[in-house]
Amino acid sequence: MSAEASHLAAQEPRPPVGLGLRGFISDWSGDQHTFHVAWGKAMMWIFLLSDTFIFGSFLTGYMTVRTSTTVPWPNPSQVFALHIGTTEVPLLLIAIMTFILISSSGTMAMAVNCAYSRDRINAARLMFVTAAFGATFVGMQAFEWSKLIAEGVRPWGNPWGAAQFGSAFFMITGFHGLHVTAGVIYLIVVALRLRGGAYDRKGNYQIVEIAGLYWHFVDLVWVFIFALFYLW
Repeated sequence: MSAEASHLAAQEPRPPVGLGLRGFISDWSGDQHTFHVAWGKAMMWIFLLSDTFIFGSFLTGYMTVRTSTTVPWPNPSQVFALHIGTTEVPLLLIAIMTFILISSSGTMAMAVNCAYSRDRINAARLMFVTAAFGATFVGMQAFEWSKLIAEGVRPWGNPWGAAQFGSAFFMITGFHGLHVTAGVIYLIVVALRLRGGAYDRKGNYQIVEIAGLYWHFVDLVWVFIFALFYLW
């Protein structure tokens, strides 16, 4: 090939890297971040998206049942009231539970900040505090369940009105409680490994942020449950 031909060939536009079947395979190979996001974080987002559909279906079903039933719906202020002496305080326990869970989001955010500052000891401590908040929430929810069961609430009926109230209550709050319980276990495991230096070898504490995504999601779902189930 002459020098002129070689020069012309060099001037021809070449296809960018990533086109064609080989480029597609290369982009999706195990050592690539196709979306420029760590796979752990991407999979957590996908999981949370699927969970959003489940909780959304439960809450939509609850609202449909409540608006379509012909029997009066139980008054949440009466059902979830606590009796302190001779005084009936509506929604006191629920308000405390909500405050605890929202506070846990704050400690979780602080843990993520410490992790990105590579302060694994304080990050682990804050995750333990967050897990303690979550365990307290679950314990208070167990007390709420036992109180309502003792008062006659069942999935098929209750003393105050529409029979669907019990099934909606146990299904929605129970499913959320399972998520909080799983989150508490998840946070404790990650915190123990973080404190033990298990993530120092990789030099990446992003697992704390991934755990935080799950926990913030659980807290956000409770806000919707609190608004639609307890306040409506």
